[in-house]
Amino acid sequence: MASISFLYPQYLFFLLLIPSYIFIHLATLKTTKSTALKFANFEAISRIKGIDFFSRNIFILILTGAVALLLVLSLSGMRLHTVIEASSYSFVIAIDSSKSMEADDFSPNRMEAAKKTSMEFIDSLPITTRAGIVSFSGNALIETGMTESKGLLKSAIGEIIISDIAGTDIVEAIITSTNILNSEETKAILLLSDGQINVGAIDEAIRYANDNNVIVHTIAIGTAEGGQTSFGISKVDLDSLKGLSYNTGGESFTAQTQKELLESFNSAIKSTERKVAINLSSYLLMGAILLFSFEYWMISSRYRRLI
Repeated sequence: MASISFLYPQYLFFLLLIPSYIFIHLATLKTTKSTALKFANFEAISRIKGIDFFSRNIFILILTGAVALLLVLSLSGMRLHTVIEASSYSFVIAIDSSKSMEADDFSPNRMEAAKKTSMEFIDSLPITTRAGIVSFSGNALIETGMTESKGLLKSAIGEIIISDIAGTDIVEAIITSTNILNSEETKAILLLSDGQINVGAIDEAIRYANDNNVIVHTIAIGTAEGGQTSFGISKVDLDSLKGLSYNTGGESFTAQTQKELLESFNSAIKSTERKVAINLSSYLLMGAILLFSFEYWMISSRYRRLI
């Protein structure tokens, strides 16, 4: 059953200003009407007579009241508590950005295919799922920390480029990803790579993940024939990736096509019903801005005569 709560209920006090505004507005209209009846000619009187006088102003009053209501609810941190389909885990998507990811066995290359599929995966995540993005080559970079914002996650993925730093350090990728998952309840890493580890020892990555209760799913991207890069043919190292996932309780996937790549991502998601709190503040603020813009347009456009 859905329910409502407020992060900052003290700001609900401002709701008392809305009836005050309505009273002042109506009192002003009454005064204006009396003045017009006193000094205007019959043509003016006919324009402001009876309900027509108020109906031309009541629409703006309603819009303004609605804008104020939405702003106060947004400021109060209104939240909706409900039961929805949610992910069982918080994720870090770790994307290999080493030179081998420029291999052309995916179109146009492994990197662009990985980025495209990662964005599609982000779009498919249940609402309120928290995720972060890490890229890695000879070192690991946090592209964005843990967030529920799909827009922010997709933007971070879109900015990843092939790194000039030599090497593929999956160990640092696991350590960095694990660290930003530290405050999450249930933790999982989706590591996307061709598996050509040449920096660090995979045992260290396994030990660090297990010590911090992190599951690592690996997705090996690349065909059996390999792909052409600037330094030659690049093939997939399946053994390292399988060992990493197996020893951390995760699953290992192999993707030789774009379709298999997306299926691998989706297979790693385990959904469950969970009671969640959805923060409505940003939606309420957006609604207030849209209503205010509509009100301004009505007042300033040729349709102002309707009000």
